[in-house]
Amino acid sequence: MKSKALIYTDGSCHTQLCVGAWAAIILVDDKKITLSGKEFDTTHNRMEILAVIHSILHVKNNFNETKSIHIVSDSQYVVGLMGRRSKFIAGKFQTKSGNDIRNKDLVKEFFDLVSVMDVRFEKIKAHQKATEVINYNIEADKICRQLVRESVKERM
Repeated sequence: MKSKALIYTDGSCHTQLCVGAWAAIILVDDKKITLSGKEFDTTHNRMEILAVIHSILHVKNNFNETKSIHIVSDSQYVVGLMGRRSKFIAGKFQTKSGNDIRNKDLVKEFFDLVSVMDVRFEKIKAHQKATEVINYNIEADKICRQLVRESVKERM
């Protein structure tokens, strides 16, 4: 039987300083793996999509038997990409005015990754309150916020 991965992702960005962070919590084969990273000269949406890209790559490269991924995200941008996939591809990743879409590089990489694996997305509400039930989205959010705070301090 092929294993499945459950992934919680989040991204955050300090908009004035353009420093951001992303985090992913991967649950697969009774393991919990936490990935995270920081970026400079970035945006919130780039951080959200990077969390998904890094998590899919990690599963693909480290869990060969895993062919199904369920990604839980509070990002409407990320979750909505699949619905705009055919439009972006047909338009060669350009806007009506002929400019490249925002985050073209990451959107193309995202589509390449989701085309080789069975990936399903679930949109959840952002910044939920903690309850007795473990909510890994809250944990991913806390990791991102902490990394952004560290990046802001580094810049000051």
